Amino acid sequence: MTTNPSVGRPPPPSHTKRNLALLGVGVLVVLAFFTVDVEIDRLADLPSGLGLIFYNMFVEEGLDWGSLPDGLLLMVESIQIAWLGTLIGAVLSLPLAFLGAHNITSGGISNVVRQILNAIRAVPEIILAAIVFIPMVGLGPYAGTLAIGIHSIGTLGKLSAEVIEGVDPGPVEAARAAGAGALQVQRWGVLPQVMPEIVAFWLYRFEINIRAAAILGVVGAGGIGEALQQALVFGRYPRAGMLILVVIVVTILVDGVSGAARRRIIEGSGARRFSGEPIEEPDLVAAGAV
Repeated sequence: MTTNPSVGRPPPPSHTKRNLALLGVGVLVVLAFFTVDVEIDRLADLPSGLGLIFYNMFVEEGLDWGSLPDGLLLMVESIQIAWLGTLIGAVLSLPLAFLGAHNITSGGISNVVRQILNAIRAVPEIILAAIVFIPMVGLGPYAGTLAIGIHSIGTLGKLSAEVIEGVDPGPVEAARAAGAGALQVQRWGVLPQVMPEIVAFWLYRFEINIRAAAILGVVGAGGIGEALQQALVFGRYPRAGMLILVVIVVTILVDGVSGAARRRIIEGSGARRFSGEPIEEPDLVAAGAV
């Protein structure tokens, strides 16, 4: 008795959708290439141009070590702008994240909040600083802080809302079964689960905001960017090279410290959650839940 080897086998996978998707991506790349008017001959001059800039900044006259103290002070100002802006974004984005989470808030309200967060994220910090806050509060770090803080609300709110939507429903149901009110459910059932990851997002956003703060000085919003722009405009390349070096070194150091803190927070919360050790639940009775 012979058996048909094709019986019971799944049909071979169809690659039509994949091929169509690749074709669509290729068409978009070609259209973008011609739309932005890419000139291949000018791209060939890019390495020599970068080499000339590097030579002017770091080789021809050497770095301007006399501008190092000034550069460090301005970089500290950029870090302060980034830190305060991150705090503004963190504090204001957390309640918006709860309002934007579909498992916490009704669909109509959460959709509206999500669109507000998307609109905030769509406007870059430099546009907020130049068009909105500098005319309102004047030149200086105050405008840069507000621009970074408002823009951070959109990104942190969206990321935090997605974290909240992925919570384990068990603690939430336990809090409700214990008679907790709506706010107490969020405080004891949701917030302890999401805060480690949300804080990690805050730290990561702080790293990004340091780079943004270094750029905002170009439009007069404080920090090291203004001094760097002036050095380039007036052809003071040794000073510009020193300021760029300060930005690079300090940013790497801050990223290293912030990255270590983020890993510690995430690993610590993961170890506590998955180590098999008993997790002490909040005392809802003592908290006034019942």
